[in-house]
Amino acid sequence: MSVSPLVSPAGSPQVAAPTQADLLDFVRRTAADAELIASLPLDPEGRTWVRLEGPGGSEAWLIGWPPGSGTGWHDHADSVGAFLTASGELKENSLAARLPTDGWKTLELTDGVDRERRLPAGQGRAFGRHHVHEVLNESTERHAISVHAYYPPLPRIRRYSRTGQILHLEQVERPEDWQ
Repeated sequence: MSVSPLVSPAGSPQVAAPTQADLLDFVRRTAADAELIASLPLDPEGRTWVRLEGPGGSEAWLIGWPPGSGTGWHDHADSVGAFLTASGELKENSLAARLPTDGWKTLELTDGVDRERRLPAGQGRAFGRHHVHEVLNESTERHAISVHAYYPPLPRIRRYSRTGQILHLEQVERPEDWQ
């Protein structure tokens, strides 16, 4: 990863914030660590995860996905991120639309905003702030494992429900809710 040191006004060196490309490079390199991927305990009933040390102060996770599991619709608020499938295959459904960040509970989506991406082992993607998506392991028999990184560390996750073209904000989670 190419993170260049900066000098702060006080004269002490700082590290530049990781970009989406830096995060994608990190998840790609981490997913290639076969020993790390094999060390993740897998649960047939629910997702498992281990927090990792991400680049430049980012938040990173190794996540195991049992067959048929998924995240539901959500976003990562003001964080940029990247994720990559290390084993198995994941599917990402996302919205190609910029949503208002606050002040709404129900939103009608326009036609043509839905995107679908299949991510077999070795495939991943980076995304910007307020990216709304859901991630699924549609396999009926095989776990998937993925690596995720976010910067800045997740300040909140907004969870949504969706019926047709109607997106409804269900809850806002803070880090203490999932750590």
